Amino acid sequence: MNETVQNNIKDIVDQNDVVLFMKGTKVQPECGFSNAVVNALSFMNIEYKDVNVLESDELRQGIKDFTNWPTIPQLYVKGEFIGGCDIILDMHKTGELSEVLKEKNIAHD
Repeated sequence: MNETVQNNIKDIVDQNDVVLFMKGTKVQPECGFSNAVVNALSFMNIEYKDVNVLESDELRQGIKDFTNWPTIPQLYVKGEFIGGCDIILDMHKTGELSEVLKEKNIAHD
């Protein structure tokens, strides 16, 4: 496990209220799962930082090690790992994602 990469990931998560580690960018997602989460977040009008894991193999592996979660995308809200694509989409449909955002004082529609 690369300590520098882990520290960089921790800094990104700590410094941004909402972060999506994804394949591609929010403007140009490069996989269907990332695109689905971007669409859900856009629909809710959430401000978030996108981090393209395809820019570095170390980052791509590092985020999986960071959470011990095997897939990308990964969503963090106020430093807390929320989940991957299926979890986020389920939470979006049930309104649970909106509840988490309200609890953490994140503006959204």
